Amino acid sequence: MKIAVSSSGNDLNSQVDPRFGRCAYFVIVETNDMSFEAFDNESIALGGGAGIQASQFVASKGAKAVITGNVGPNAVQTLSAAGVEVFVGQSGTVRAVMENYTKGKISSTSTPNVADHYGMGSGAGMGRGMGMGRGGGMGRGQGMGGGSGMGRGMGGSTGGGSGQPTPSPLSKDEELQNLKTQANDLRKQIETIESGMNALEKK
Repeated sequence: MKIAVSSSGNDLNSQVDPRFGRCAYFVIVETNDMSFEAFDNESIALGGGAGIQASQFVASKGAKAVITGNVGPNAVQTLSAAGVEVFVGQSGTVRAVMENYTKGKISSTSTPNVADHYGMGSGAGMGRGMGMGRGGGMGRGQGMGGGSGMGRGMGGSTGGGSGQPTPSPLSKDEELQNLKTQANDLRKQIETIESGMNALEKK
């Protein structure tokens, strides 16, 4: 039977990556002889839906179970639909968790142990996004890692580099109004996320 382990490296001695959808590699191990294949996780840079993409990938490789640290609700639903068991809260080397699995020392779960969008580096992404003085950039990102990239890119262009016209500086009042608008946008995002979490918890 094939087991997919979220891993920080590409062999059995690598540490388990606590993130499922955004892990560095998937090491898919054959339980009969501990032979394995390692795959780069192409979902790691996705703005959203990484857990779903990762779930579909491991299922397409024939894995019948996933061993990881943390898994969100979207991934759990996708894996369950594909008939893949989920084992969460695991750490150590890929080899060690596989030994625990074969000895029956770990138990599967049908519920997520983190909220959706776990592991995106939300704090840093939002902080850089606010520096832009633009409300829209954060609205797309919901504080994802991708948000930080957008923030730096836009900041560079407003600084007048690469021959682009420099916009006139904002007055203190305009800057304050921009920050208030961003704060309101963030509150709306948080409310949306919380309502989604509450809805999932009630299922």
